[in-house]
Formats: sequence, structure tokens, C-alpha cells
Amino acid sequence: MTSPLLSTPGATPAAEDSPDVGVAWHYGDPFGEQRAATTRAVVVDRSNRGVIAVPGGERRSWLHSLTSQHVLGLADGQGTEALILDVNGRVEHHLVLADLDGTTWIDTEPTSTQSLLAYLQKMVFWADVAPRDASDELAVLTVLGPTADQLLELPAEVHGVRALPGGGFVRRMPAPAGSHAADVVVPRAALATWWQRLTEAGARPAGSWAHEALRVEQGRPRAGVDTDERTIPHEAGWIHRAVHLDKGCYRGQETVARVHNLGKPPRRLVLLHLDGSADARPQTGDDVTAAGRVVGRVGTVAEHHELGPIALALVKRTVPADTELVAGPSAAAIDPDSVTEDTEVQAGRAALSRLRGR
Repeated sequence: MTSPLLSTPGATPAAEDSPDVGVAWHYGDPFGEQRAATTRAVVVDRSNRGVIAVPGGERRSWLHSLTSQHVLGLADGQGTEALILDVNGRVEHHLVLADLDGTTWIDTEPTSTQSLLAYLQKMVFWADVAPRDASDELAVLTVLGPTADQLLELPAEVHGVRALPGGGFVRRMPAPAGSHAADVVVPRAALATWWQRLTEAGARPAGSWAHEALRVEQGRPRAGVDTDERTIPHEAGWIHRAVHLDKGCYRGQETVARVHNLGKPPRRLVLLHLDGSADARPQTGDDVTAAGRVVGRVGTVAEHHELGPIALALVKRTVPADTELVAGPSAAAIDPDSVTEDTEVQAGRAALSRLRGR
């Protein structure tokens, strides 16, 4: 789905092979857009995301039975994140939810919208729910930055949802850069109107380049990009945020409980610093190797305004943080702050210093 906002002056479209095809990659100054997101507020066109509506009196109990989240306790005017897992506990879909006025709204990755919808419709049985594709009805904009709260008059609750006049809603969510952020989900027919309204209120236009670079910096995974067909929630840091550990009776729950209670996941999501002098950057899906042995997989690759070339990667938990790595064509080092064990943090900082001294 191609956004009408691509006609905005300065908008450069994302590449055809990008997961964000159809929206702007940047507006002429991607590093300036990133810096603005850390000092004020920017608005990002994310209208390529799929939207699914789930109306019906049993929607919350039904979603509770299907997802990793405790949706049963989701009140009107609240939002959360959830996962759909397979029978082995591997991640199939990541969902962002908002419950408002008798409908639970789900937005998800554009590449998985139809498969997610097909699964939900298959699981209706006799429940009072009617999931439908609402991508033509609503579109997602994201406002992030330290002045986002003031600009949008956000609810005090972190996951609060507020209806917008004329349709749609504002949903406050954790921010890619550790600052405030909110999804402004608006009628698709009014997308350009809302874009103009937000930019005139002080939000600077920013593209997917800025949004993704800040997301990578914070270590927040994107399903289908930073995950593969073997990923379990623990590896990607989705425990607690998208998984409720005190609920059961959903597909894949046994794996979630077993790994949480008895052991550690086989891989972990880390932030990689890449050798900026390399002639080429790694691509999503490239191998991460150590001494010629494959130890992981590259996820999102980004150019950050301060950190330079960075990437998210799933690597084997047994790989020490100070290991010299190669990601695709580039030397790489694990960022120590993306590793929780104190001894590994110290080792990782030494490895990062060696990489920067190349």
C-alpha cells in the first residue's frame, strides 16, 4: 500500500525490497531527523502497517485464549503488545493492541497482516467476534521525541488510548529512543490532514530511516526482520512486554514457561557495532560468524546519527561478549550495554574499543 504522503516535498521512498516499502525513507536529512527525535518531536509515516479490527462482546476473552498476553484484563481505553506463537513456542506474529468503544484494534507488520487475519478468522468458531481487515479504514502515524506528550496531550498511563474526534485514536507506547512516543491511528482518508496538523503543531517530518535507527539503538526487535522461524519470545526480549508469565492455556505456553523456569534461551538479541570502514554493509538475514563459525543472524541494519553503522542480531548465548565477530562483509562487536551479565559487559566494552581502533 503506497502512502499519499510520498508526495510531500522532500519525501524519498523506501527501496522496493525494504520492509517499509510504500512510505518515506527520509525527507532529505535522515541524520537531522534522528537528532530532532531526541530533542523535540518528529512524526513518522507508518501507514504501511496492517490494521485488523476485532469487534464483538467476547473479543477480549477470545484474544486472551489465542495470544501470549493477559488480554482479559485489558480495559476500554488501554493498549498492550502480544504475540501469536506456534505449538513449539516460536513467534509467528507480533501484535500491538488498543481496546476502544467495543472494538480491539490490532496493528502489525505489513507482510504478516493477511496471514494473521486468516488465522484469527479460522479460530472464531462460535465466539462473538468478527475480525476484519481494517487497513483501508485506519492508518498509523508515530510521533516520538521528548515533546511528543505535550504536542499530543497524551494520557498519563503509559499504554493509555484516547479517541480522536472524527475517528481513530492516540495510543501511547514505549519509544524507540527511550523518549516519549505515541501512535496516532487516524482514518486513512484523513491521513494527509492529520500529517499537516501534526507538522503545523511542531512535529518535524521523519522517515523510516530515522525510526528504524532509533529502534535498533534501543534494541527493540521487529518481527520477521529481527526474528526468524526459530525465534522464541525470550530471545527477542518480549518477555513481560508482550508475554504475561502468569497466564496459561494458549498455544506455545509450555515452551514459554519451561524456558523461563528451567533454563536460558539458546540465543539472545544484541546490538552490533559495525566496522564503518567496510566497503559494504551486511544485509538482513546474513550470517554472523566467529572464527569462521556461524553463531548468529543479522536483523535490522541501520545508520545512526551518533553510533554510525549498527545492527540487531540474534547470536548464540554461549558467544562471549568480547568475541570478534563478522556480520556479512563487516567486522562487528557486541555492544556491552545490550548484554546484561556484568562480567560480559566489561569484556564487551574492551571488544568495542578494539573495533573502533581499526
